[in-house]
Amino acid sequence: MASAPEDEFSQPQRPPSPPPHTTFAARGIHPPNFSAFKPKDFRHPTPQAITHVAWNCDGRKLAGVGVDKTVKVWNPDKTLEYRSAQVYSGGHSDDVDYVCWNPTHPELFCSSSQRDRRIVFWDARQSRFIQQCTLKVTPTYTQYSPDGRSLLFVTAAHQLMFMSYGKEPEEVKEQWQIKTLSNQKDSVGSKAIFNHTGDGLVVAFHSEHTLRVLDYPSLEVRDSPAAHVGGCMALALDPRGRCLASGGLDSIVNLFDMRDWIVARTITACENSVNDLSFSHDGEFLAIASTGAYIDICAVETGAPLHRIPALAPSPTVSWHPSKYAVAYCGQIKAREGGPPPAAIISMFGLLE
Repeated sequence: MASAPEDEFSQPQRPPSPPPHTTFAARGIHPPNFSAFKPKDFRHPTPQAITHVAWNCDGRKLAGVGVDKTVKVWNPDKTLEYRSAQVYSGGHSDDVDYVCWNPTHPELFCSSSQRDRRIVFWDARQSRFIQQCTLKVTPTYTQYSPDGRSLLFVTAAHQLMFMSYGKEPEEVKEQWQIKTLSNQKDSVGSKAIFNHTGDGLVVAFHSEHTLRVLDYPSLEVRDSPAAHVGGCMALALDPRGRCLASGGLDSIVNLFDMRDWIVARTITACENSVNDLSFSHDGEFLAIASTGAYIDICAVETGAPLHRIPALAPSPTVSWHPSKYAVAYCGQIKAREGGPPPAAIISMFGLLE
């Protein structure tokens, strides 16, 4: 990747970005009236929190995990009620923490559990898992490569590890296998994402103030831009490939220009540590989940705050629909004296029609 003249990180072939602070009207953009939307909150009768939600690539399915040993998948066009979910069980022996959809196929996804140390691969059209991988390490986070044939996962010890989909000469069918890379032992982080072409990674570490831009699969460090005081907690890649967003313990969101890795804009709308970030399908809006009981929506080109969604609880994650102006998020209502019992929450904001 480092020697390629047209890699995604430099992107000389990309058209120039609009000038900073260009208005929506000047660019022919008609943003939705976010203030007209109302959040729809669905309470699930369990004392455990929903820890992660994710859309599949065509936006017809939303998966959630964290409540128990299963993965639940909803059709959001209908409802997110507890009993309406398709339940996928048998792959894990303990609580599931994370779920990730294959970007190339709307029915394929994987789930991971820190407690049973497994990554399990599923086909949503089948009730039984496709493959169950038991690890010697504890997986905390997963992400597919753009072609869906590689998977990175971060361990509880903050090490980056990888799996690939293929077959050895003596094997009959393709399956997921651990992939060992040459510089893997030196690669640490708490969050990492592939670039759009799959030949690079951006890595964040919650105890470091800089990001690391790596070639893949060599894992050689290409750049290390300063990002946050106290550490970075979240990363998101603009679907247009123009910028990368990082969110930190300092409650700040930085928007990096991916050509020279300088901060083009800073978003300061949030008052709490950032948990997660997500770009809208057109790259115009950024949703921010934090340790506060709200979701912020900001304009990417200007960094201006546009709307604050009131939430019933802080959300560990937020996810834009892949083609519509709708966001999904989750959390847990804690028990209060004289109040209702604790409940897991999955919420939707925006329009799916």
